Amino acid sequence: MKLIIQPDSGVAPIVTAIKQAKKTIDILIFRLDRYEIARALGEAVTRGVHVRALTAHQNRGGTKGLRKLEMRLLEMGVTVSRTADDLIRYHGKMMILDSRVLHVYGFNFTGLDIEKSRSFGLVTKNDKLIKEAMKLFEADFERQPYIPGYDRFVVSPENARERLVNFIKGARKELLIYDPQVTDDAMLRLLTERIKAGVDVKIIGKVEAKWNINGEKYPGKRLHIRAMIRDGKRGFLGSQSLRRLELEKRREVGVVITDEKVIGEMQAVFEHDWAQTESGRKERKKEKKAEKKEVKQLAKAS
Repeated sequence: MKLIIQPDSGVAPIVTAIKQAKKTIDILIFRLDRYEIARALGEAVTRGVHVRALTAHQNRGGTKGLRKLEMRLLEMGVTVSRTADDLIRYHGKMMILDSRVLHVYGFNFTGLDIEKSRSFGLVTKNDKLIKEAMKLFEADFERQPYIPGYDRFVVSPENARERLVNFIKGARKELLIYDPQVTDDAMLRLLTERIKAGVDVKIIGKVEAKWNINGEKYPGKRLHIRAMIRDGKRGFLGSQSLRRLELEKRREVGVVITDEKVIGEMQAVFEHDWAQTESGRKERKKEKKAEKKEVKQLAKAS
């Protein structure tokens, strides 16, 4: 399992993965404006790879750009299907290569998300995650119902609320959260309970004002990731925020992570970002003050 960190990693991990595919590529697209990715998909078709693209029926920019993208992909020889309109949006982002590698992204295939935003992506060869992702892709590609079968694969609206409630409930000491919009009352009530239980909850992103939970503004250019790190032992990465719309009304895709190396990398990035927030600077100031006091006490004792 590997972590993609944006904007550091850039487009290379995606393009490289497409170039390495031998037989099949299944890709779920909400937005795409990076020419390198589209070109790599076309080149894959040319060398005999069966490429299927599942495009969203709409996004915030409307349908004109998506229909233009569909025509471009079709001209390249990509098999294209459009998601159904039964959900408000199909906002998930993932790619499956040769039925043996799964990519799940928090970012879209756009210059804004990849080059100017803090975000994560995950690359895994976990058989159960891959099989579940393939099942979801096939269901949505053919516009058939999807029934969840693996609890580490988090899909809105089918099982996301249940899985993320359980994830948050499991926090005992610390819960680190990246989320642009935390507004769901049930989730915020649960976070409040965890705080009262002594869990150190830190959020980079916006929190609905009526709740007495502080959310720190991301100190960089732009935040476009939904991720959590629990007690340094479990992680979550996906496209669903802790808000009702993304938990219950849209197609979103995420993964619960158990890989210690990946979780450690996610935590290191969060702590780096947190240190630059207003609360992070205050915490460091207190730590330095406490360190100076301890040094003085040791000097007196000696």
